[in-house]
Amino acid sequence: MKKLSHEIKWALIFVAMSLFWMLLEKLSGLHSTHIDKHATYTNFIAIPAITVYVFALLEKKNKFYHGSMTYLQGFISGTIISVIIAFLSPLTQIITTEIITPDFFPNVINYSVSAGLLKQAEAEQYFSLENYIKEGLIGALLMGIVTTAIVAIFTRGKK
Repeated sequence: MKKLSHEIKWALIFVAMSLFWMLLEKLSGLHSTHIDKHATYTNFIAIPAITVYVFALLEKKNKFYHGSMTYLQGFISGTIISVIIAFLSPLTQIITTEIITPDFFPNVINYSVSAGLLKQAEAEQYFSLENYIKEGLIGALLMGIVTTAIVAIFTRGKK
């Protein structure tokens, strides 16, 4: 456990950032009044998400590798962070949909149907806790590894 303390710490920071982002989305009306803009603005989470990975790998480089980290070392650390985030993603999704924004699914279903984007059954199937848990788990792992692969390029090297 001690060997993974760095990765666990940054995965928990990422989860906290994600939950805070969901709270900001709800408070800004992206889960209700401005739900028509949600699909666009939710993508801006990439900015703090990438930032967390940058700080995680820079800290790994400076504190654990004394300023000299190879690409592979950074990639492995970031991948472990991504796996932990993916493991925690069902819990993160449950907290988001049950506590932070319980009206999101009904609101987005109503919007999707009334805007003619989806039929009722399609919307109910897509915008469900079960589907979001599946997508969140896969997305966290894939996007985390892709982000890690890129960030590790810029955080490797010597002092």
